[in-house]
Amino acid sequence: MPKARRAKKVEARRKREFTLRGKTLPELRGMSLEELAKILTARARRSIRRGFAPEANRFLERMRATDPAKTLRTHCRDALVLPEHVGRKVAIHNGKEFKEIEVRPEMIGHYFGEFALTRRFEKHSGPGVGATRSSKFMPLK
Repeated sequence: MPKARRAKKVEARRKREFTLRGKTLPELRGMSLEELAKILTARARRSIRRGFAPEANRFLERMRATDPAKTLRTHCRDALVLPEHVGRKVAIHNGKEFKEIEVRPEMIGHYFGEFALTRRFEKHSGPGVGATRSSKFMPLK
């Protein structure tokens, strides 16, 4: 495939509007919670059907009441990302600090905890002097 055609396809992919199971973001925002539940995954559907936790409800009310430009801090990692959250900034606690994220349309139906990881990847270097029997013969320079 020539470079020009390939570049054109990539450009078309970038410009594509977000859809979730065929629904655009304005359509998703216009839906009720029950209608939204029908197109989300089973875990999100179950969370909506059983009702949100009291902390998640308080977070949702606070989100609706505050200014959209303001970053909202929360410990509620089990709150579901809804279409009305798109474009807002949320700082999610990971157990040590708050990780600030901007909610994008692709996050709808996921939980806030998925975006603030609680475990850090630790990369170890090679063994040091005294770590193995052979390391005592290593030159110091």
